[in-house]
Amino acid sequence: MASSRDITSPSGSWQTDEGSVDDDMDFELASSQASGISEEIEDNGDEGEAETTLYFDAEEGVLRDEDGDTVTFETSDEMSEDLEDGGEDEDEEEEDEEEGTRTPQVATATASGSAESERATQTIRITQQQIMQLLSQAGIRGIFQNAGGPTTRSQARRGNTQHVQLDDDDDDDEDEDEDDMGEAYAAGYGARRRRSRRPVPVGERYPPIPNPEGQKLMDSGAFGYNDRCDHSVCGVPYEAATQQKRRKLAHRMLDRELGLSNRGRGRVLSSLAAQDLIPKSKADLIINLNARCYSGQFSEDGSFFFACGQDFKVRMYDTRNPYDWKYYKTVHYYGGQWTITDASLSPDNRLLAYSSIRSQICLANTEQGDDNEPQLLDFSDMGSGGQGGGRGAWGRSRGHFGIWSLRFSGDGGEIVAGTSDQSVYVYDLEAQRSILRIPGHQDDVNAVCFGDKMSPHILYSGSDDTTLKVWDRRSLASMRPAGMFLGHTEGLTYIDSKGDGRYVISNGKDQTCKLWDLRKMINTDEAERINPQEFTSNFDYRFSPYDQTDHRPHPHDCSLVTFRGHKVLKTLIRCHFSPPESTGGRYIYSGSHDGKIYVWNLDGTQAAEPINVRAATINSRPVSDERFVDRYDYYGRGGQWKTIVRDCSWHPFAPVIAATSWNGWDHGLGTATVHSWNDGVETDEVGGEVDGFTGASGREMGKAGSLGSTAMGARVTAELGHDERYYGLVQQQQAGAGRRGGLRERMGGLGSLFVGGGQGEEEE
Repeated sequence: MASSRDITSPSGSWQTDEGSVDDDMDFELASSQASGISEEIEDNGDEGEAETTLYFDAEEGVLRDEDGDTVTFETSDEMSEDLEDGGEDEDEEEEDEEEGTRTPQVATATASGSAESERATQTIRITQQQIMQLLSQAGIRGIFQNAGGPTTRSQARRGNTQHVQLDDDDDDDEDEDEDDMGEAYAAGYGARRRRSRRPVPVGERYPPIPNPEGQKLMDSGAFGYNDRCDHSVCGVPYEAATQQKRRKLAHRMLDRELGLSNRGRGRVLSSLAAQDLIPKSKADLIINLNARCYSGQFSEDGSFFFACGQDFKVRMYDTRNPYDWKYYKTVHYYGGQWTITDASLSPDNRLLAYSSIRSQICLANTEQGDDNEPQLLDFSDMGSGGQGGGRGAWGRSRGHFGIWSLRFSGDGGEIVAGTSDQSVYVYDLEAQRSILRIPGHQDDVNAVCFGDKMSPHILYSGSDDTTLKVWDRRSLASMRPAGMFLGHTEGLTYIDSKGDGRYVISNGKDQTCKLWDLRKMINTDEAERINPQEFTSNFDYRFSPYDQTDHRPHPHDCSLVTFRGHKVLKTLIRCHFSPPESTGGRYIYSGSHDGKIYVWNLDGTQAAEPINVRAATINSRPVSDERFVDRYDYYGRGGQWKTIVRDCSWHPFAPVIAATSWNGWDHGLGTATVHSWNDGVETDEVGGEVDGFTGASGREMGKAGSLGSTAMGARVTAELGHDERYYGLVQQQQAGAGRRGGLRERMGGLGSLFVGGGQGEEEE
């Protein structure tokens, strides 16, 4: 799912940070009455100790004091056992203490941090009862050991537990019983299951890089062209050092000109030149949106681009010239819930289907000048002849579910959807109803796609149950998959097919992207004997960073290549194959929580430096634009520029990548940025030394006749209009911005409530 499960819930591990304070963090209060807790701690501790207010850092999953120093708790063995058991009833504790049968234990909290290379230490004396009081506060339990439990909404429903509102990625869920978030963990924590101890792996936790299987694929020619010696009969590839020299564009063009007598050789050389043109970090265009941008893709012919926002609007841009965009249309999802979760374009580019956390999707016409309202298609309507059960066969959902993923079939006649009722639906556009429901997963289905553009028979579905399943619609009488891909140890966030019926990639919350081959899937009979829950750490990607030390390699991993380096946190990050026309599908690329786009070779190595969207957009709009951010919570707002690249799209023919991001102050806003290959040149031939990054004014940038003739770094509104407020901000806001000081400097009139006040930060 995209958004409703972006609500924070506890982590399954105790993560302790003894390093320096990070500039890019969300600070959250350990309690809405932190000062009261501090007084109790002071009263029960030694006299003369200063009052201490603790804050919870959701990004790192640790406690901090007012100076931003990390606070860790050291408890005795007896107390640790009590904490793991959830503590005893408060009345029983008081009775035991009166009878003298219990001696209050003392825990020592050590605060460690770095200030001018010196480490400050302070001791906080806390009784066991006070520890339990801290634990009763929402979110604090997540930093203690053995806090495993429900991590997805489906798991919470099955365990009759509740999630708590903790982060700015919150959401209103479709189920009424989950809307009451005020009880924190009072009712749900008693039902939390304890995670079993898993053996520490022997050897490497991840497959090797470069990966031999991926290298074979690169050498085979199935993914792009290779440099091969034209004097050799067998066409042996050049050595790596020789290939590196030949990759320069000038060398490629010279080879092509010299090889004109051989048309085949000239075509190969042209393709070799194109596939090496990987876009760079500097943005040609920064489109500022007043809501988080969840997804955006080019059409297959590159003629237009659409961007979906949390404001339930889909904006369409004419990109027939990929360097000169033109805005032309916006369509809406009226009555949507939380956000637009996904969108898919029909093969003929005439229809755009987009979904929200509802069982209905919108179908809009993409033609310019067409002002008709989108058509609503109800996926819960299966009529009387729908395969997989009629109206009475929905089970728990009763026809009320959210849609997280959509894909058009290759002929444009069907749409497949992944939903929150653990099922895959297929909707027939001609019949105007769902014709198939596959209840094939144990958790939400976050991603779906067709395996082959030429056939609608093979479907892929990826779920929070960590499995990627293959469905053959020609043999679904038993509603069993044709096979499974096992290897992810956490839930899947996105899948993308190469379109050849063979290769598919997936992004997972275990911080990996994997390449799969249909011929190497696990047999259904064998796969169904494997419990995927045995290999997961119950990591909750909405809460805190993934602990790499907690990763255990999947013993049944059947993937070809594992790609690493990016971060899948806060939201469902997407990955894609690079386009076949310009790159031969030679690369895998993905967005990331750290504000970058990662591009990998098939062997798992990085093909180029990550495209740094955060660095290209930092401080590109005034901090006053935070007025557009809906305040779903009261903490974690530090007034910092943060970027999460949720989706990205490589133009099918030009060396251009468009990134759609949660971007802005505390990533509460959004951007769609355009990055192109520029051969490493830092200045623009149009603007010279004056462009959107070096102090140009909106008036100067707006003098150009079109965006194509505007200097690099143009900063525009959603309708591609120049806004004077977006320019000249880098120098103004970064001049006085240094490394963040103590939290006291950001404490406003709300007392101990941290609301933030910094207007910028140094670029990483």
